[in-house]
Amino acid sequence: MSALRPWWLLFCLSVLGHDLRGSQAGSAPSAANTLVWGPGLEASVVLPARFFYIQAADSSGKNLTASPGEKSFEVKIVSPVEQFTRIWIQVLDRRDGSFLVRYRMYATYSELHIHVLLKNEHVAKSPFVLKGPVYHEGCNCPQESGSAWEAHMHCPQSFAQIERDLSFYPSVDPDHNAQEIPQRFGQRQSLCHYTVKDNKIYVRTFGEHVGFRIFMDAILLSLTRKVRLPDVEFFVNLGDWPLEKRKPPEKLHPIFSWCGSNNTRDIVMPTYDLTESVLETMGRVSLDMMSVQANTGPPWPEKNATAFWRGRDSRQERLELVKLSRAHPHIIDAAFTNFFFFKHDESLYGPLVKHVSFFDFFKYKYQINIDGTVAAYRLPYLLAGDSVVLKQDSGYYEHFYKQLRAWEHYIPVRADLGDLLGKIQWARDHDEEAKKIALAGQQFARTHLMGDTIFCYYYILIKEYAKLQVTEPKIRKDMEVVEQPADDLFPCSCHRTNVKDEL
Repeated sequence: MSALRPWWLLFCLSVLGHDLRGSQAGSAPSAANTLVWGPGLEASVVLPARFFYIQAADSSGKNLTASPGEKSFEVKIVSPVEQFTRIWIQVLDRRDGSFLVRYRMYATYSELHIHVLLKNEHVAKSPFVLKGPVYHEGCNCPQESGSAWEAHMHCPQSFAQIERDLSFYPSVDPDHNAQEIPQRFGQRQSLCHYTVKDNKIYVRTFGEHVGFRIFMDAILLSLTRKVRLPDVEFFVNLGDWPLEKRKPPEKLHPIFSWCGSNNTRDIVMPTYDLTESVLETMGRVSLDMMSVQANTGPPWPEKNATAFWRGRDSRQERLELVKLSRAHPHIIDAAFTNFFFFKHDESLYGPLVKHVSFFDFFKYKYQINIDGTVAAYRLPYLLAGDSVVLKQDSGYYEHFYKQLRAWEHYIPVRADLGDLLGKIQWARDHDEEAKKIALAGQQFARTHLMGDTIFCYYYILIKEYAKLQVTEPKIRKDMEVVEQPADDLFPCSCHRTNVKDEL
């Protein structure tokens, strides 16, 4: 059960005075009636890229439902005690009358003032004052109280997927797992064995292909800079496929994986792809849950009424999809950008086509989501666009799939794609219903898949797993410490007050 976030409460209360029927396109926004809210207006919410929202409204209080212009609002962030601030700001036009403002800080400040301006006039309650210290992502200054951190982040009380995954493990014995899991999986699979002790991270790797360890290292380091984690010891699967295939009453071994399946008992985390996009927003990645919201293509009536797909040949059904596309090119545009698994069939299903920018996917109304080696990790970004997703029924799932509802957030398609053509035709024949599903999927992504929620998921998973331990987590033989990255250029001083003050 998710707790109602205070900024959402403020937003809802503000909206009571607004006419939600929406204002016609071309209406001018009003500085006084426009709404501003979100976690990026709170000093205590530390994220790699902080963010908040602007909902434009006209002089009568009606919310705008179309863009008033991408340059309508100006955002400035200044420190009253420093002449220059090292903060990168982006105002992203979501083209539905709302804007997402994100900013990445490269230093810590004692206080910040956020100015939201419309033609040089302050919007809503601007300037918004963040009483510091306001810590940046690189600052190693963990909140000592996990409950205080959860309260600051407005985390939900629980996640149903975590409760389900941990229900298979009434207790966890780190001593036994340290012996048994490497023996069972360590020769054929790639694993990381982690211990968090006194908020420091230690790891030992098993297997040949351990490069994906960087993603798990990065999220653990980021978490321990923000909050003190409980002492905990666990194993992470670095491969695609979930590992624990046993069923009770056989002895199960707890393995953390980025993907789950109906036939396994792995403990599911957000995918490495989504995790990296959160950590590297406004950094190394260009596709993330915020950037996609400003790149959703033309308005619904102007989108191409063809179902679209691009990808590699990592599943038989993808070959069938390309075959369908060739037989029905006026309905489906599907092609491979890379051959790897079925190279001997390249002459049948080629030629390869050039890569298409993910943002260009949204020129099409209908997005096909079909499994690769496991679940297709693009689904969060497809949902965040404003095209409707046709999702293949699958035994694989990501950490949020169980929250999705067929015909509300996406259009379901049989695993063998036997009804795909019929479902596309249904969408064409029921355009308003399809658009409604697209917008519901988009709202789901905006609500459940943003960076603050991803951090909450990881923390609550680790916290609840740690409670199951019946022996003390230990720094095992051959483990190495995972060092925090140096932040020598803009070091920060940690000034945490006591828990009572922070709450």
